[in-house]
Amino acid sequence: MRTLPDPIGRAVRAELDRFGPAGKMGEIVTVWPEAVGPGISANAWPARVGRDGTLHVHTSSSTWAFELTQLAGSILERLRGHLAEDSPSGLHFAAGPLPELAGEVKEVRDRPVPRPTAEQIEQGGRIAAPIEDLELREAVAKAISASLALGSTRPDDRPV
Repeated sequence: MRTLPDPIGRAVRAELDRFGPAGKMGEIVTVWPEAVGPGISANAWPARVGRDGTLHVHTSSSTWAFELTQLAGSILERLRGHLAEDSPSGLHFAAGPLPELAGEVKEVRDRPVPRPTAEQIEQGGRIAAPIEDLELREAVAKAISASLALGSTRPDDRPV
């Protein structure tokens, strides 16, 4: 293996050392979705392994961080089932940036938003009619109309 010139080599090693035992991260990221399931993996993702072996996980919100902290023991047990001796020694959850999801999320972002038909606008108005506050009633009617328009463009096998 070719060595880096001393000043650059030291700088690169120092930078890599900031991330702790990074060798485990590849394996952890690979098994994470299967170990925790799609719901958790959509809202929490491994960020780094600390020097003490603790896996630091970024979550989509502080609420997710709190909930997953309560489940840390069972999540750690599942990770141990997948990773054996490469398992983290502990888990720490905190709100932070998550990687962008590919595929379906991008497709949804790129899809044009349909405009509600006159019938959908009328139906939204009927559903929201019992709301006394005019401003709230109009906002709810608009949201219902938009939801009806969006729902009419989705395939039957996808939840609205």
